[in-house]
Amino acid sequence: MSMAEKIRMLLAKEDKNLTELAELLGTSQPNLWKKMKRDNFSEKELVEIAEAMGVKFEANFVYEDGSKI
Repeated sequence: MSMAEKIRMLLAKEDKNLTELAELLGTSQPNLWKKMKRDNFSEKELVEIAEAMGVKFEANFVYEDGSKI
């Protein structure tokens, strides 16, 4: 599943749309739409999206035994 799809799922669960998320992030809706289309987000941007939506973002490398870095 792409990060853009995960963001769409988060928006749906929180009953928000891209325009509202763009406002929360202080960016334009066309800019956010382009990033969603390209599925091009830095980890910093993902943390900002999570904070704007009131959730936590976690990025990990996971070994076969389940341990994470």
